[in-house]
Amino acid sequence: MKAIICGAGIAGLTLAWWLERDGWDVVLVEREDGPRAGGYMIDFFGSGYDVAEMMGLLPELNKAHTRVAELSYVDHNEHGEGGIACSRVASVFDGRILSLMRGALEQALLDAVKGRIHIRYGTTIEQVSDGDAVTVRLSDGSVQRGDLLVGADGVHSRVRELVFGSQERYLRYLGYHAASFVLRDDELGRRVGDRFVMVGVPGRQAGLYPTNDGRLAASFIHASPDRAIPQDPQQALCKLYGNLGGLVRWTLRQMPQDGEVFYDQVAQIEMDYWSRGSIVLIGDACHAVSLMAGQGASLAAGGAFVLAEELRTGAGVGRAIAAYERRMRPFVQDRQRTGRKTARWFVPTEHWRMTARRIAFAAARLPGATAVLRAAFSPLRDSVVERPVEARAA
Repeated sequence: MKAIICGAGIAGLTLAWWLERDGWDVVLVEREDGPRAGGYMIDFFGSGYDVAEMMGLLPELNKAHTRVAELSYVDHNEHGEGGIACSRVASVFDGRILSLMRGALEQALLDAVKGRIHIRYGTTIEQVSDGDAVTVRLSDGSVQRGDLLVGADGVHSRVRELVFGSQERYLRYLGYHAASFVLRDDELGRRVGDRFVMVGVPGRQAGLYPTNDGRLAASFIHASPDRAIPQDPQQALCKLYGNLGGLVRWTLRQMPQDGEVFYDQVAQIEMDYWSRGSIVLIGDACHAVSLMAGQGASLAAGGAFVLAEELRTGAGVGRAIAAYERRMRPFVQDRQRTGRKTARWFVPTEHWRMTARRIAFAAARLPGATAVLRAAFSPLRDSVVERPVEARAA
């Protein structure tokens, strides 16, 4: 059996690992010219953590884990306005949570498939036809035929566009833009320490946090009625955030000017179906939950595992794809609803919501708050990977 996977991100690499392990011939193509470094910090838990454990990746991911002591909200003058100890949040997940840069997770997956799967970088899919076999023409002019085509190529999926139609049919804009970049500055590092420091006003929020390699990562989220990406993201960020105080202005002065700034809409992908014949989408390509939900990487890894597990039953590609959709869809829809509800509190656009958030963080420091947090986060602790880890690993 042969699988063609478009996209060497978290979903694509995870699926490639499992399919190759199960004896599939895997062709993996990636439109970028090489591995993507940096990105932004993610919290990796639930389904993703379970899958990484089964793949034997936890020792490597623990090395990449950034040990942030506290999420701290500060004002323009860096005076504290509330916060929460990250250890308290970790206890809610029984310690089964990692905070790491998205690029570090992708690198661990790349290392896991190294020598087993060749990745054709700088290549994407230009044409698709689905008959007795899936046939694709690649951007390098070559033709590949396989039993399965997987679009694991993210929110702006090329496979989805070719097979299911324009992105505009499926993209649900949540009213925000997000940006991030990585920098190195010793003075800023001393001011931030081991905290995730956030500065915000209604509709705009900037964050700065350490990475495990001695650098700092900056993140920005702001409300915008216009979904269009600015032609000059760097200039737009300076204009939008330059009045948020000295810490933010200093950070903006260190912003890369050579294109190494991530900038995109905050959006979800909603589709009535994720497959057509022997062609299927996984990860953000079919069910992006958005930055607000905070589980995109975990769902990408979990969805890849579920698809591989269903293909392993031997029921046939069509039935496996249908079973994958049945298992994943309710889980994904719940997380998407959570993401839409979270947005108004993650980056409040009203003063009263910002005040309420500060009060909530202050309450989180009180005795007994862990039990409240555990109840609040209990839905996020669920995993789409159904059987106990010990049984699956055996």
